[in-house]
Amino acid sequence: MISRLTTQRSEITLNASSIATGRTRMSVIKNLIHRPMRKLDTWRDVIRGFNPAWFTASMGTGMVSTLLYGFPYEWSPLKYIAMGIALLNLLMFVVFLVLFIWRLVQYRDFFYILLHPQVSMPLGAVPMAFTTVITSMVTILASYEVAWMPTLALVLWCINIVFALLSCLAIPFLITSHQKHAFENVNATILLPVVPTVVASSAGAIVASVHSGTTAVAVVLISYALWAMGVGISLMLITFYVVRLILHKLPPPETIISVFIPLGPLGQSSYAIQLLGVQALRVFPDGLSQMTYLGEVLHSLGFFLGLLIWSLAIWWFTHAIYSVLYTRFCGPVPFNLGWWALIFPTGTFVSSSGELWDLTGYTFFRILASTITVGIVLLWIVVILGTIRYAWTGELFKPINTRHLEVHTYVEGEDVQSPEQRV
Repeated sequence: MISRLTTQRSEITLNASSIATGRTRMSVIKNLIHRPMRKLDTWRDVIRGFNPAWFTASMGTGMVSTLLYGFPYEWSPLKYIAMGIALLNLLMFVVFLVLFIWRLVQYRDFFYILLHPQVSMPLGAVPMAFTTVITSMVTILASYEVAWMPTLALVLWCINIVFALLSCLAIPFLITSHQKHAFENVNATILLPVVPTVVASSAGAIVASVHSGTTAVAVVLISYALWAMGVGISLMLITFYVVRLILHKLPPPETIISVFIPLGPLGQSSYAIQLLGVQALRVFPDGLSQMTYLGEVLHSLGFFLGLLIWSLAIWWFTHAIYSVLYTRFCGPVPFNLGWWALIFPTGTFVSSSGELWDLTGYTFFRILASTITVGIVLLWIVVILGTIRYAWTGELFKPINTRHLEVHTYVEGEDVQSPEQRV
């Protein structure tokens, strides 16, 4: 009898605790629903706290759309899913652009953003996000033979390369002339301003595919120049970043996901040089008749260089996975917009692998690209849901004070020394 009473009491206690837990969860959900932006002081902080890092969400979403549309194994529903995600990406890009321009007009702090050592880095994400919109449009509409699409794609691509060049040329100068950086605090986001030219070069190959004659030749030549500029600087900065990792070890948990960023220029440069080789083989025999074998040489060189850079990307991909898993084993990794670095850089590696499959026909590349694509889609779902959750609470909109920062300047009257003397 006593044992029955004890059992009943324990069951009642368990039921009461489960009910209390359920009520706690419900209260948390109600607070999330009824108190949006509860971590902000005012709704105006949504605009003030909107920074260029949000465009990485558009980059990742556009990459997912491209990967699903070109999935190595044909399945017609995937095409329609990819189209839906492409429309979502277009909507995201437009909304982000409006919010960012709103912030710049209202607070007039673009100059301070340029001088900020952290906030200025994701400015390169703006032209890269725009590139995903252009490539999705060309890839999807090319099969429907829309008459106005090639001209619109060319115009948008020209606008895009202007902003890509501004990012690649202006921000690195500010890094070396005005911004204050500590070597131990540098992370891989330093690559973001220079990668847009590499991304624009791959978009140039896609735009050239729907053109012919002198237009296609000009687009391909400009794309090669953009590729060389972006890849050269990226390799320098990756070397610099590896030295930082050797001396000061892995970044803190808050920024550990950024170790995936160097995979972006590696995968994208491999993908771009292969695409440019294919277009060179198509347009140069007629466009540059004085160089008879140039198209064949560039096509072969594109495959060879693409394979070499893809091999280097494998090393970095593996290193990034190890780094994140090790950090997660040591403790929690807090969610922030930096988690979008999991999507686009890894997607560039998949694009490179898929193009190697197209050129060689080897099943290995096909299976590899398909497998990682599935993983990217699952990660994208996790990251976009996390973004929605933390954006709803206002966590992702916390303003960063860009006006109070230390800038490298010379005081009037001090001795101006050469860089060698300052060292």
